Amino acid sequence: MIPKKDHSAHAWDELDEQHLAYRTYSKEEMDALRQNKSRALFTLSPWAVIGLQLVVTLLSALAWSIVGNPKGLSLYTYSALLGGFIGFFPASLFALRLSAAKGMKNQNPGSLLAAIISGEFIKIAVTIAMFVWVAFSYPDLQWIPLLVTYFVTLKCYWLAWFWR
Repeated sequence: MIPKKDHSAHAWDELDEQHLAYRTYSKEEMDALRQNKSRALFTLSPWAVIGLQLVVTLLSALAWSIVGNPKGLSLYTYSALLGGFIGFFPASLFALRLSAAKGMKNQNPGSLLAAIISGEFIKIAVTIAMFVWVAFSYPDLQWIPLLVTYFVTLKCYWLAWFWR
């Protein structure tokens, strides 16, 4: 036996309450909401995180040029630069993919989700390809500076949470 739906006035009142919970705000209402809750509605550009990754890469390369043997521009410095590049280049491709999705005319949640998933796939594939390329292209590479710098560039994502 199939239960019948309750079409009483009580059921319609619940539907109205649910409809009001997801109301569309005007531009003026959103601006007022942003002013009142600016910290809660703050969004950080992915390009700011990528810029931070670039700065961290350069600082790490500088540190490895001081610590490495011989000092100065050595294999340690180049290894650190490659590790940072492997960290921020795929992230740049991901940000470009999201920027392209935001620029599309008919945006919907499904297309944005598809852009995020395809961007992550591109990011992972390019990262793996870059590690393989570096391993075969530079046999005398110093892996410790490369992996430390790569790891530090990945931790820049955590700083984005603290900025928020």
